[in-house]
Amino acid sequence: MNLRTAPRVRTAQQVRRKLLAGIAVAGVLAVGAVGAIAGAPATAPARAAEPLTNLAHLDWLRDEVAPPRQARHTTYRLGEEPDLGVLWTYADRQADGTYKRIGGGTYDPATDTYGQGAYNADDISRAAVVYLRHWRQTGATSSRDAAYDLLRGLTYLQTETGPDAGNVVLWMQPDGTLNPSAEPKEEPDPSDSADSYWLARTLWALGEGYAAFEGSDDQEDSAFAAFLRDRLELALDAVDREVLNHHGDWLDIDGTRAPAWLIADGADATGEALLGLSAYVRASGDPHARGVLAKLAEGVAAMRAGTPRTWPYGAVLPWSLSRAVWHAWGGLAPAGLAQAYDVLGEKRLRDAALSDTASFTPHLLIAAGPQNGWLPTPADQVQIAYGAQSRVGSLLAAADAGRRPALRTVAGVAAAWFFGNNPARTPMYDPATGRTFDGVDGTGTVNRNSGAESSIHGLLAMLALDAAPEVAAVARSADVAERHTWQLVEAESGVLAGDASRHEPAEAWTGESLWSGGAGVRLGRGGSVTLDVAITGPSVLMPVVELTPGAGSSTWDASASGLGTVDHGKVGAQGDSPAPGLLAVRTLPRTVDKVTTVTATGADGPALVDALLVQPEVEHLVVEGEGHATALLRSFATKTRTTTVEVPGSGTAAVTVLDESGRTLRTHTTTDATVKVTLPAGCTAVVRR
Repeated sequence: MNLRTAPRVRTAQQVRRKLLAGIAVAGVLAVGAVGAIAGAPATAPARAAEPLTNLAHLDWLRDEVAPPRQARHTTYRLGEEPDLGVLWTYADRQADGTYKRIGGGTYDPATDTYGQGAYNADDISRAAVVYLRHWRQTGATSSRDAAYDLLRGLTYLQTETGPDAGNVVLWMQPDGTLNPSAEPKEEPDPSDSADSYWLARTLWALGEGYAAFEGSDDQEDSAFAAFLRDRLELALDAVDREVLNHHGDWLDIDGTRAPAWLIADGADATGEALLGLSAYVRASGDPHARGVLAKLAEGVAAMRAGTPRTWPYGAVLPWSLSRAVWHAWGGLAPAGLAQAYDVLGEKRLRDAALSDTASFTPHLLIAAGPQNGWLPTPADQVQIAYGAQSRVGSLLAAADAGRRPALRTVAGVAAAWFFGNNPARTPMYDPATGRTFDGVDGTGTVNRNSGAESSIHGLLAMLALDAAPEVAAVARSADVAERHTWQLVEAESGVLAGDASRHEPAEAWTGESLWSGGAGVRLGRGGSVTLDVAITGPSVLMPVVELTPGAGSSTWDASASGLGTVDHGKVGAQGDSPAPGLLAVRTLPRTVDKVTTVTATGADGPALVDALLVQPEVEHLVVEGEGHATALLRSFATKTRTTTVEVPGSGTAAVTVLDESGRTLRTHTTTDATVKVTLPAGCTAVVRR
């Protein structure tokens, strides 16, 4: 899809639906961590460099507005300071290379309004986090003032009294008028009528805001911190009322339990709330907030799923209503869990964060980078700054929480997305202007607009890199030299025989997953489909199939050798899932090598096949630049394998082997151009030259 034609819709629930339906949409934490980076020479100091963080474009997106009097909405010192800090939503690149600030939805010049609005709570909250972190990292009073202005604007959007107190109106028009019911319609509608992404992000900003202003020596800052504390407690009351009233309740999603007490049904949204609550509890010790933090973190940790060899490979799934979907945008749940562990000391929170960052994320980065959606196939190949920065922030937070220094190297590989390790092989962030482009699709087409969300997450990543120059050095080695990873083979591309036919669902989006290519194959008893695969090395086969109670099975063969059987009926009832049946990735038990075709045959009744993922037993990515190179390797084997990888450059290469939790198992160095790496089953290695 051409990113330039993506609809301008900004509501998290609509974004989720559009994303999960495979539609490209525009979209986080950057925290420091301790420890040496894997492969960095112990005696060589990091190269001094100009700061990567440039606030110029974000400053330009900022504005001020004096809103009219509106019931149930006020903010700090509104009478004395009627102008509030706000942020334009989008910045469209013009033909002459300049940028134009615009809002969301259809613009009506007669009324100077947008269908959604000019400014929104999602972006205002996250921009406040950028300025707060920059202030604390550099001492810049200009960033303190910007954070103050934006937090006043954000809290004006929060409903102060009434049955929806603590919730947040998402949109504001250019004149400061609130727009609680936007066009197109959003959920919740009105936007302050229930828990939402913008409520979670408000908690993020208020928590970090309180910690920053309370930590100041200025008496006026302390007074503002007290105001932020009161508004955060108001938001906590909303969470208690609308989310934690379900604490301890479980959803039944196709026979698997999922927590019913996540903000907006998401570990993605809730993970961002954990960031703010962790900062707030660390600074205040507030017992109410600590209790909310513990309950929300418990729910997010429960979304961890899979093993290093089986879907979703240890990831924290983002959406409680689907076991078939992972998406990169809003992927800060591991960072939130790591920060919550630092406050609460609950090891299950740390372990879930490490599983995601040390087992799942290396595969994600090698496979293609922070793609918008694996649904469950890697169908949405758009990549945005939100997803890229979420990986960077989560890796650094988990490295700190788990004392896993080698994950900092992996964070550098993730951050390389901003400098060229992406489908376009071009920088997505410009240090000279502070702009981050709005995204890139799988064909390498770049959306050169630079809206608020992209700018925010690009800057959060740059703040992290400025605080960790050794990680920044890895990130600047961003030219892709080689990528060896899985391939997707569509079932409908195969040769059919017997009782087999093309399957075309009425809608590709099922309500909880997406049919890759919009079609698949139906196998009756004895019917078969033969797929061209061109496998040249040891590989693991992962059929993507529909699971439905009472369905048949499929047997998989290559070169007259049986590879395994998938039981398509092995799934629970629909329960609370949005759709009957479940598209699922299943890993076959036997390895295959040097074959050109794979055949699936139906047995015991009808069976639906969507696609086949052909996964090398050991995959790798190699990036280079600025005189260095980094290789990332990941094993899907069931036993120890030794492989080689070409790592460009001269001099010593440091090899670090990590287990599935990111713990260093062994290290060694070599001067060979071809580096030999021995990987235990399910483990990862990083090589830095």
